[in-house]
Amino acid sequence: MGVIGVGALGQHHARLYGECDGVTVVGVYDQDAARAAEIAGQVGSRAFPSVKALAAEVDGVSVAVPTDRHYTVVRDLLERGRHVLVEKPITQTVAQAEELVALAAGRGLVLEVGHVERYNPILSCLAETPGEPRFIEAHRLAPYPPPRPGLRPRGTEVSVVLDLMIHDIDVVLSLVGCAVERVEGVGVPVLSPTEDIANARLVFANGCVANLTASRVSAERMRKIRVFKSRTYLSLDYQERKGEIAFLKDGAIVRQEVPAREGNALKDEIADFCACVRESLEGADRREPRVSGRQGLEALRVADRILHSIAAGQPSPRRSG
Repeated sequence: MGVIGVGALGQHHARLYGECDGVTVVGVYDQDAARAAEIAGQVGSRAFPSVKALAAEVDGVSVAVPTDRHYTVVRDLLERGRHVLVEKPITQTVAQAEELVALAAGRGLVLEVGHVERYNPILSCLAETPGEPRFIEAHRLAPYPPPRPGLRPRGTEVSVVLDLMIHDIDVVLSLVGCAVERVEGVGVPVLSPTEDIANARLVFANGCVANLTASRVSAERMRKIRVFKSRTYLSLDYQERKGEIAFLKDGAIVRQEVPAREGNALKDEIADFCACVRESLEGADRREPRVSGRQGLEALRVADRILHSIAAGQPSPRRSG
């Protein structure tokens, strides 16, 4: 396996590949050659001079470059026949994502998108409680990214909708499991050229409503979701990996604490990718990872509707086709 882009997140991909059974970290590539050499030394691999050189020697690659480079890097890797795990969002535009999903499918390649929250162990609570979600509320807050010499602060090349809210879009799509009929979005730039804080209201075909808030100009960090089902309420903290469940029993409200659940979401995400690649190389039927390229595309489609609603100042109805 290899890693392209070994900054704040890519460095952990390189390290965690080394912890997967039967996986060799062949090497890394980064535009900053010194950084590539540093991370390669830490994980006992090589720093490659180009994407092409690295791709020639690996079966699969993690792509952790800035979002505005996802499309060109991933397309190049897929055209070279390499399996890819790309950080979220899959691309900047829906058209780009559609092309990559079709390319991967046509060549029988694994394309996974790094919506890491889907591997958070606390989410298993939702599957353990009966009933379908009727209302969902999510908050994802973070301080503004620190400055980088000669570069924009990390993530600010795109709106906070694509930078942070995309995680919660993906989660609610997986929980509700039906089409989004209506989208209402509001957002404003504060320190960036694009939105730094945004709110979206999603109305699903089955009547469920999700209210999502994301900010990268907050004084505190928060990653929480609340899910209301018939007779059951769950409040989950992604950061602490714990929460609370309240439900009605014999006419009384019962509250139960959900203790912290152990697990490393990024490690599980990478292990899933490695398992899918291994099965593909062994000739088994191609298994989709938990967050496939197609699911990453669906999350991006909803994010795109939110951005259009923000720009237009009015709701975005479901588009036909």
